[in-house]
Amino acid sequence: MSFFRHDTACIDEGAIIGEGSRIWHFCHVCAGAKMGRDCVLGQNVYLAGTAVLGNGVRVQNNVSIYDGVVLEDMVFVGPSAVFTNVVNPRAHVSRKADYRRTVVGRGASIGANATIVCGHNIGEFALIGAGAVVTHNIPAYQLWVGVPARCIGWVCACGERLPDDTFRCASCGSGYALQGESLCAL
Repeated sequence: MSFFRHDTACIDEGAIIGEGSRIWHFCHVCAGAKMGRDCVLGQNVYLAGTAVLGNGVRVQNNVSIYDGVVLEDMVFVGPSAVFTNVVNPRAHVSRKADYRRTVVGRGASIGANATIVCGHNIGEFALIGAGAVVTHNIPAYQLWVGVPARCIGWVCACGERLPDDTFRCASCGSGYALQGESLCAL
């Protein structure tokens, strides 16, 4: 086995798990789920059969990654964050054919207890604050907070807030340019 699996983790036959990944207490990785290299699933994480995790993804405790959710490389998901996959669930109505895809872009971070409503994508290196409820697509490098989430600024790939006038990171020196509603690295 080229990955670590805690004794209490349940990994269904047919799950694909990349080398160097670590799966901790009480996780369930379903058949068909795909995890890249060097990922970490904290305690009590559920990974559905069509969920996809890129390389270097970190999912903290008590998160369910449902069908239709894709986390690209280096995504961070804080504890107890929530993903949905149906916008109008009913216990008595099957909606499996109505699952909506959600893609979280490379390097993005989602804070603890944030909720990502299905069908809304999060751009690369975007930052979603703790407890935010995302009901829109989020452009790259934007910082969103609140309920419902709203944009309050920009963040660097290193995670530091960028000044709105220069888009130059005071911490690491990286620079960015505004292109439409998104930033791009210089």
